[in-house]
Amino acid sequence: MEGKNSDFQISPETKIGALLDRFPNLEKTLLEMVPEFKKLRNPILRKTIARVTSLRQASTVAKIPLAEMINRLRNEAGIQEEFMSDEATVSLSKEVPSWFSTTRIVQSLDARPMLEKGEQPINKVFTDCKNLEAGDIYELITPFLPAPLIDTAEKQGYLTWSKIEGEGVFKTYLSPKT
Repeated sequence: MEGKNSDFQISPETKIGALLDRFPNLEKTLLEMVPEFKKLRNPILRKTIARVTSLRQASTVAKIPLAEMINRLRNEAGIQEEFMSDEATVSLSKEVPSWFSTTRIVQSLDARPMLEKGEQPINKVFTDCKNLEAGDIYELITPFLPAPLIDTAEKQGYLTWSKIEGEGVFKTYLSPKT
């Protein structure tokens, strides 16, 4: 298709799946920047995680400044326009929020087996969270920072906090805002 890529924008909200559909050659570059995405080679994960994850969220997972990620991808795709942003990459806070206490965790989901099978845990998480009462905390364990899920949770009115607990073990906590 003539002009197939000329009208495609690589921006913070570009989904990984759409990017790789348009520019399959960027997979290697993306995997160099975000090694946690190596599982995207699995066709099932490619259809689920890549479909909902934006470059903004990928930069969070990779701990790479958003502008750096977008400009590298644009350059490799042959797009000359430079992306400028003063947005900081979201980082994991070492400071425990005042609302958090391990004694308030009422449910926990280790999503690593689901993700290994190519399943997306987001629906289960939000179904489980509907039963939380004020002050209750839901714990989610994943092999990477679940940036898309965190964004969705915050938009739905949940408090969130994530921490790394060992190599490839991220714990994300959700609690309804009171």
